[in-house]
Amino acid sequence: MPKIHPAALVDARAELADDVEVGPFAVIGPDVRIGAGSVVGAGVQIEGVTRIGTGNRFHPHSHIGCAPQDKKYKGEPTALEIGDGNTFFQSMTVSVGTIQDRGVTRIGNNNWFMAYAHIGHDCVIGDNTIFANAVTLGGHVNVADWAILGGLSAIHQFCSIGAHAMAGGGSIIVQDLPPFVICEGNRAVARGINSEGLKRRGFSAEAIARVKQAYRQLYRQGLPFDEARATIEADAAAAPELQCFVDFFAVSQRGIIR
Repeated sequence: MPKIHPAALVDARAELADDVEVGPFAVIGPDVRIGAGSVVGAGVQIEGVTRIGTGNRFHPHSHIGCAPQDKKYKGEPTALEIGDGNTFFQSMTVSVGTIQDRGVTRIGNNNWFMAYAHIGHDCVIGDNTIFANAVTLGGHVNVADWAILGGLSAIHQFCSIGAHAMAGGGSIIVQDLPPFVICEGNRAVARGINSEGLKRRGFSAEAIARVKQAYRQLYRQGLPFDEARATIEADAAAAPELQCFVDFFAVSQRGIIR
C-alpha cells in the first residue's frame, strides 16, 4: 500500500503504485497515476490527466498538471506525461497541454528541475536536461536531451533548444538555440560550442571537431542558412553526432539565434 500521510488529500480514483510516498498536505487528483518509487513531498499538488512514471521526486509545494496559463483554455481534458527518474524542486510548476496544439505536455527521463522553474503547456522536454532556478518556458517549447538552462532564463513560446545546448544565467531566448551551442544575454546570442560539456559526456576529439565545423558553417562562414543546413544534414550521414542538428532542424520554427 502507498505510504500516505494522514494530512494528505488523495482522491480515491487516483492510481498510486504500492511504494509511493505522499507527504502531509499534498493534494492528488482523480485522474493522476504515479509509478513505483516516486515520492510526493509536503504540500505538492498533482492534478489534471497526469501520468507519472517511476522513481520521480516532487519536492514541497511543486504544482504538477496545473491548468495552462492560456486564456483560450476552457477546462478541456488535456494531459501531462512524465517519464522516469525526474526531480522537481520546490514551487516549480508544470502545465498540461491545450487542444490548440498536441493536447499534452511531455517530459522524458532523468531531468533536474530546480526551484520556481515553469514548464508551459504543450512543451516537450527530452532526457537528462537541467533547468536551474526560475527557468521559464512559454508554451509549445521543445527542449532536447542534455540541454542546460541557466537560472532566470526565459524561453519564448514555440522556441526549440537543441541537444547539448547551454544557456547562461538570465538568458532571454526568443529564437531557436541549435544543438551544442552556448548562448547568453538579453537577447541571447551565440557564444560558441559547449566543448567542455561534450568532453564530460564522452565525445571524442574528432566528434567535437565535427561539431565545431558545423558551428562555423552556421555562424562563421557567411553561408545562407538553407545552404549551411543542407551541408550539415549531408555530413550527418557519416557523423552520428550531427544527427542532433537534423532533429533540431525538423522542429525549428523561429530561426536560430545569432
